Amino acid sequence: MERDTTTQSVRTLLDGDEVREVLQKTFFSSDKKPVRAKAEGKKTAAKPDHYEVICISMYREDLSMLDEKVAALKAAGHRKMSRSGLIRFALSNVDLAKLPRAY
Repeated sequence: MERDTTTQSVRTLLDGDEVREVLQKTFFSSDKKPVRAKAEGKKTAAKPDHYEVICISMYREDLSMLDEKVAALKAAGHRKMSRSGLIRFALSNVDLAKLPRAY
């Protein structure tokens, strides 16, 4: 019974126009700069413009294979190897002529 009350309270809170307005202004606005709360007394550092954080989807099997290769490279002495580092290396060395049409 308590869970039903909590669920109903959350739904009531999130159904309001105020929440919808905040979400639209914060997450769904057309502005390119996201709205971020600044902690008191903290200076914000300049953001680097030489890279961008992105999100991609990959199959779990592909991620496992990627992690295995990163681990093998680290074991072979490439201490700073990462998923993104290996993907960047592969991207710069891919032979497009060998890519099958299925991709």
